[in-house]
Amino acid sequence: MLVIGGALLGAILGGLTARRRNGAKLDIAQYAAAYAIAFAVLGMIATVVIDRFLV
Repeated sequence: MLVIGGALLGAILGGLTARRRNGAKLDIAQYAAAYAIAFAVLGMIATVVIDRFLV
């Protein structure tokens, strides 16, 4: 669940960041994809840490 939430949050933040910097459509797509991947990886790490230490 954290992975999916992180990916969605990352995509939104990446798209907004690129739009704020006046990027073209492909720039916005690239930022959204990069942020989504980064946040999904962080969500995966958080999921493993939570599962490892709390269960």
